[in-house]
Amino acid sequence: LFLSTFTLAVSAGAVLLLPFSIISNEILLSFPQNYYIQWLNGSLIHGLWNLASLFSNLCLFVLMPFAFFFLESEGFAGLKKGIRARILETLVMLILLALLILGIVWVASALIDNDAASMESLYDLWEFYLPYLYSCISLMGCLLLLLCTPVGLSRMFTVMGQLLVKPTILEDLDEQMYIITLEEEAIQRKLNGVSSTVEYQTVELERELEKVKSKKTNLERRKKASAWERNLVYPAVMILLLTETSFSVLLVALNILYLLVDETAMPKGSGGPGIGNASLSTFGFVGAALEIILIFYLMVSSVVGFYSLRFFENFTPRKDDTTMTKIIGNCVSILVLSSALPVMSRTLGITRFDLLGDFGRFNWLGNFYIVLSYNLLFAIMTTLCLVRKFTSAVREELLKAIGLDKLHLSNNPRDSETKPSANGHQKTL
Repeated sequence: LFLSTFTLAVSAGAVLLLPFSIISNEILLSFPQNYYIQWLNGSLIHGLWNLASLFSNLCLFVLMPFAFFFLESEGFAGLKKGIRARILETLVMLILLALLILGIVWVASALIDNDAASMESLYDLWEFYLPYLYSCISLMGCLLLLLCTPVGLSRMFTVMGQLLVKPTILEDLDEQMYIITLEEEAIQRKLNGVSSTVEYQTVELERELEKVKSKKTNLERRKKASAWERNLVYPAVMILLLTETSFSVLLVALNILYLLVDETAMPKGSGGPGIGNASLSTFGFVGAALEIILIFYLMVSSVVGFYSLRFFENFTPRKDDTTMTKIIGNCVSILVLSSALPVMSRTLGITRFDLLGDFGRFNWLGNFYIVLSYNLLFAIMTTLCLVRKFTSAVREELLKAIGLDKLHLSNNPRDSETKPSANGHQKTL
């Protein structure tokens, strides 16, 4: 649990790296000779980037595998059972895993690039092997972000719609409350009349009762909400989400044009004027603030999209019902996403701040075709997800009009759930 907590702290630090660096650059530009910010300099920010890279490698390759193998270990046969025996078995497993990975890379290097320089480079673990391995992990993280972020950007509208109170248009909340109350009382009477020996019926009725109570709670919340909250907050938040998403796609489209006409748009390592020498945004401090907001928005959207994917739906942690193995897996996933966030933000042109430390040494960042393809795929996938999101209602109505609604052609599994209609009655799509 301690190692998982430390890994989440490292993930938070990796997320804050780019926003902290951008705001520090603007502060140094605004107050270059101020005595109270002399501690804020380029060496400090470079050191933070190097520490984030070091601890990310440490958590990803040492601490989290150690935590997983420690949970599964029991101690070698013949040794006294206890913590020491389990730690010894875990260390042996880590050494064997490291040798296995090193052997696989050695054989792959011999098959693909069999020359003396590439074989000698494998001996230099710290300067070549680990950075190369972390570069591959970062590429996998960026590909995972490429898959999760467009889905999360479209899913954010549904999530915020569940958290906020929607406007009541052509709805009678009192009638819906009356119907839900009658349903709750009917299920409660059935539950009281069912014999305790019929366990299956009792479980099903309790499950139905929980669903009805949840709907009743949501209706009570909507009924108690003020007119300002219903009619102003919800539309404002939806417009804000749409504006941020559209602005992100616009920045990516502009970055694609920059990549085609300007070589300096490539996300290489630190080669700019340095921290505190020039503003990275055309609009100064306001532009930097917008970049920071977009970076946080992309991170939240990527996490939402990660847990919205069908492959990771069962991976979502639940209160008082999450195994330690699943917690470790979630921590590793968040660490990979957060470590790849600065690289993705720079690759997509969300910010012009150069990658510092080991983040700028990734091999694939210098490949023009990989970077251009990444930008094109992000723009296309985000646009398609948004179009699919906002045309889903029209698509469902067209399927109903044609008579194909019974074939369940909708890709959204949530559309098949029972939803309350405007007059309070239940209908199934």
